[in-house]
Amino acid sequence: MDFEPWWLIAVPLLFGLGWVAARVDIRQMLSEHRSVPDSYFRGLNFLLNEQHDRAIDAFIEVAKLDPETTELHFALGSLFRRRGEIERAIRVHQNLLQRADLPDNQREQALHELAQDYLRAGMLDRAEAAFDQLKGTRFAPDALRALIRIHETERDWPHAIQAVQALQGLIDEPVPQAVHFHCEEAAAALAAGNTDAAHAALDAATHASVQAQQGGGAAPHVRIAMMRADLARREGDLRAQRLHLESVLSAHPEYAGLVAEQFLANHEARGTANEGLEKLEAHYARHPSLDLFDAIFQALRRQRGLAQAWNFARGALQRNPSLLGLDRLLEAQVAGEKAAQVEPGQQAAANVVTLNNPQADAASPWTPADDAVLMRSLIHKHTQRLDRYACQACGFKAKRFHWQCPGCNAWETYAPKRLEELNAT
Repeated sequence: MDFEPWWLIAVPLLFGLGWVAARVDIRQMLSEHRSVPDSYFRGLNFLLNEQHDRAIDAFIEVAKLDPETTELHFALGSLFRRRGEIERAIRVHQNLLQRADLPDNQREQALHELAQDYLRAGMLDRAEAAFDQLKGTRFAPDALRALIRIHETERDWPHAIQAVQALQGLIDEPVPQAVHFHCEEAAAALAAGNTDAAHAALDAATHASVQAQQGGGAAPHVRIAMMRADLARREGDLRAQRLHLESVLSAHPEYAGLVAEQFLANHEARGTANEGLEKLEAHYARHPSLDLFDAIFQALRRQRGLAQAWNFARGALQRNPSLLGLDRLLEAQVAGEKAAQVEPGQQAAANVVTLNNPQADAASPWTPADDAVLMRSLIHKHTQRLDRYACQACGFKAKRFHWQCPGCNAWETYAPKRLEELNAT
């Protein structure tokens, strides 16, 4: 390779330029070091030594002296909030807001952080006031989502609905729980005897259901139908009540157990009790569930006597074995025998029911009385654990069905099945 004379000039020149650049960087670093207040380094030292209170004091002093350190405070406040040190987080963000020279965008950010601190601390009134101030800012969507949660926690359904509407006015975002907000509003109206307001709230719930889920979710439709049925009953419209309940049976058969008692009561009020029982028995044959089993069993005991109820239960348990079903059956036998011992006249009444009902068999116990008591005592403690609904989000167990979990406050997390059924699937 030939030697080029110009290299003798280029190589020293490149070394010289590198030396000059290094000197400039060093001077800049020294200048920046001198511009940082000593309290900044004191604060870092306190923080490393876990002296949090003294670190905050030092960083607050830095913020007063140097406006360029606000990002440090935002990071520090978020760190404290994540660690659960809410008082320290509030103190950091409050001191930022007290600065008169804080730019508007950082002031909004500080207010947003402070609102989250209040929410995390459970200071809902202060959090609500802070989020309200953010409605016209870049944090408006997040603030409205937080306000929805706050109003939901306070069970302030009108304000929760207003927050949902404001959020949907800003962004095209479905809020599925809005359906239940309207249903809760309808329930409050029914409790107050205001049927007109209940109708309006349920109409709004139907509209919200279509908007949020495009007709895909079962739970909102079931709840609306059940509330419309209850409203029709209060207004004396038994036909409308029956139609709403039948819509649940046909469209969402898994929820039949929730409407079975209302359905039977409707048919009893209309004088068609046998027709109602036959429809539910046919439904149970296609879609068995423990709640539906219990409703049919109790209705058969009440209307046709214990023998018919036992016949139904035996067949049902043979097709769908269930400890809860067996517990119900044993409970009925024990209760019937105790009643016969206390009031012998009831046995005569049961015999009259059997004679008047040609389909009824003799009301003979299917297992000896002592054995029935022993068997029920053995399984009842176990079935008590299975006779619960369970939240699919947090596992909270409840004796009755909830649209909103009492444990985690999530909506539509309860399946319309008891634990025994869920464990079997």
